Amino acid sequence: MDKSRANSLVSSCFAAFAPPPKQTVSEWADTHRQLSSEASAEPGKWVTSRAEYQRGIMDSISDPRVETVVVMSSAQVGKTEVINNLVGYLMHRDPCPILVLQPTIEMAQAWSKDRLAPMMRDTSCLSELVHIGGRRESSNTLLHKIFPGGHITLAGANSPASLASRPIRVLLCDEVDRYPVSAGTEGDPVNLARKRTATFWNRKILLTSTPTVKGASRIELEFEASDQRRFFVPCLHCGEHQVLKWANVSWPSGEPQKAQYACESCGGLLNDGQRIAMIRRGEWRATAPFTGRAGFHLSELYSPWSTLGGIAQAFIEAKRSPETLKTWVNTSLGETWEDSGEGVDDTGLLSRREEYTAEVPDRAVLLTAGVDVQSDRLEMEVVAWGDGEESWSIDYLVIHGDPARGDVWTALDAALTRTYQHETGTAMHITATGIDSGGSHTQVVYDYCRRRAIRRVFALKGVAGAGRPVVTLSRKHQGGGNRKVDLHLVGVDDAKSTIYSRLKIDDVGPGYCHFPFERSDDYFLQLTAERIVTRFSKGFPRREWVKVRARNEALDCRVYAYAALRILNPVWSAVSRRVAQQERQAPPPAPTEDPINRIVQTRKPARARRPSGGWSTGWKK
Repeated sequence: MDKSRANSLVSSCFAAFAPPPKQTVSEWADTHRQLSSEASAEPGKWVTSRAEYQRGIMDSISDPRVETVVVMSSAQVGKTEVINNLVGYLMHRDPCPILVLQPTIEMAQAWSKDRLAPMMRDTSCLSELVHIGGRRESSNTLLHKIFPGGHITLAGANSPASLASRPIRVLLCDEVDRYPVSAGTEGDPVNLARKRTATFWNRKILLTSTPTVKGASRIELEFEASDQRRFFVPCLHCGEHQVLKWANVSWPSGEPQKAQYACESCGGLLNDGQRIAMIRRGEWRATAPFTGRAGFHLSELYSPWSTLGGIAQAFIEAKRSPETLKTWVNTSLGETWEDSGEGVDDTGLLSRREEYTAEVPDRAVLLTAGVDVQSDRLEMEVVAWGDGEESWSIDYLVIHGDPARGDVWTALDAALTRTYQHETGTAMHITATGIDSGGSHTQVVYDYCRRRAIRRVFALKGVAGAGRPVVTLSRKHQGGGNRKVDLHLVGVDDAKSTIYSRLKIDDVGPGYCHFPFERSDDYFLQLTAERIVTRFSKGFPRREWVKVRARNEALDCRVYAYAALRILNPVWSAVSRRVAQQERQAPPPAPTEDPINRIVQTRKPARARRPSGGWSTGWKK
């Protein structure tokens, strides 16, 4: 063999065993990543410059000086794809044990099926890694996948078991503000997951989320402990670098689709095309000292998939009520929401009482009821609902007696089956009812609801904790044997927050709460009997509802009536059309003695007082 051929052979051997070329995460994504049609609106080859700000976030993970990366952002900026690219890069170029932590096990399963699986299938360098010897590795499951040199585990922050096993080098925590305060009884889920990285000197931790409430947002705390990087873009008119801010977006009155961005330096107006051009020339700049944590903040103003007109239109629709505005601030601006108050003043609500022109006013199209079960009585409120969930308190009853005895429930049957006269003359029935089953009469409530399921009488159980949906169906039937009944879990924190935010609305319309003159002082004291307080648990803030008065049954009844509405999930336009098409009925006969009057007590009216101020008007434009 001649010398040149021998040298060539030796070079080939060394090349075969040479380490792969060093790449940043963004370089890897631009080279290898393929976006799947079922997971992306723009399938095909990944191009980082499409959203240039993603480059700095991804490449910070490749920076050996950075241990923790924090991304506090709006929706629609592609932070999920950043996680996907990081996972793909690690599997291909830097294999190691990886943990992806989602708020719940169900969300982890959905991410595995909807995001991870399509990426591994369509990105060729990844599809090869989950096959060994031409056969798919039998130990690969929906929540755990093995590849040469490492594995990826998917877990839910609500499951302590999934946080207490394998050591991991890379921890990816998505939507951390939706995590429960504690994983079962084990403690903070992020800290539990962090402990699994303790044995790795080169560990990496990524925390992402849209924020929630100021002072109780986990991602806000993490971002404030970072170097707080913000994306500065140059004005195309004057060249001055600046952070895009919502205050600089303006549009002609009544024409949000014509929204433009005004440079905060020269005042020059920029349209969407110019905004995107600015973003492509932007750069990340730290605004706080670096301590090993790289923090990034982004709003929807940076998204190439959103328009200024679309964001402005969403703002106009959101500012109609505090609850929708809060969601817009969190998910469009990527900022925390600061409550204008921790509770509601009952004296302001007293002056809101009004005289209805009929038992059910004209704009109301649906009735629900909420029933609170006490040891010696049942309390019930009937609420009418209209478009935008505008509400009217229609009836409030107290049925005295031991709930363990049948006569109390017979009286409740009479109350739930009576009709109410609509302003059009139509007789309206209660469409759905929610009954509290969390007290000392649980089985009695289950039995009552099971026999009346066809009338949409639902068994409810309140569950505390921020971020829980207002209503979810329990996966387990309750009662046992032939006495099984569906149980709906009520996220009481979010339900109460929704109700309180609506009580602060001053303008009649969507979300506004109406009350008749018949509602007493005591009713409003009960309706406003709780407040939000912030308490610290193991160093982390936790917002809790606490009673400031002994009785809160009116608030509980309103929560259950609202939960019944959310279970129905009505399409308001369809319900309104149906009510409008109903024939007018003759006026009802003169009222007769109600058989339950002996054990039903109606609240007495009280004199109105002057109102206090409404909810913060700072956002009104």
